[in-house]
Amino acid sequence: MKTKATQLLNYNFFFAKGIYLLIILNAICLILESFKVLRVQYATFFQMIEEFSIVIFTLEFITRIIIAEKKNEKGWNSYVFSGYGILDLLSILPFYLPLIFPFDLRMLRVLRLLRLVRIFKLGRYSKSFKTINLILREAKPELLITAFIALVLVMLSSTLIFYAENEAQPDKFSSIIEAFWWSLGTLTTVGVADVYPVTPLGKFLSALIGVIGIGFVALPTGIISSALIDKVKEDKKDCIDCPNCGIKINNK
Repeated sequence: MKTKATQLLNYNFFFAKGIYLLIILNAICLILESFKVLRVQYATFFQMIEEFSIVIFTLEFITRIIIAEKKNEKGWNSYVFSGYGILDLLSILPFYLPLIFPFDLRMLRVLRLLRLVRIFKLGRYSKSFKTINLILREAKPELLITAFIALVLVMLSSTLIFYAENEAQPDKFSSIIEAFWWSLGTLTTVGVADVYPVTPLGKFLSALIGVIGIGFVALPTGIISSALIDKVKEDKKDCIDCPNCGIKINNK
């Protein structure tokens, strides 16, 4: 019994690693296909990789549906409508949809872009992605508060800059919604090259909003960094030295 369990774990390990490498290969191919010379010269190779990936991802999707149907009370719905289920479905849809429905060239490009979704499948197989996902969940209340504060700041700065610049630049600051783009760029410290204040009050507000933006951008970064450090410390506490090889292993 122990041998069968060990074999099953080994199969799961090699399967996960195989899917992991296949996802990375898909990402590399997606990048290389952006070069016209490579796309034309190695079109057959890219097509073979795509078809092989679709077969593997489709089999994985079907297998997970069958397992969910057998092991979960909610049946296959528990997987198909879960986050990973939707992600797995989106990763194979771009291949099958054009075979069922006729699409124009622009729509086909959008569908091909959906192949990028496959990268997020790494979250199921990568410990690092799982850690980040856990951290984001734990820091969700703080991040939501930060997002709400950001929304208030953007609306406030958009309104202020509209009244300060509307008369001087009615074409660029024609409404608060138009000023929203400038406000967002200034608060995130990215800046907007084609729109900038020219009045003294507008320049003062721009400088003030820019300074506030520096602190605002650091808020979510600090929250996530702090949660990550706490998580790393927690994992280290749960690790012990293996009596056989001396390598640290998780004691949980």
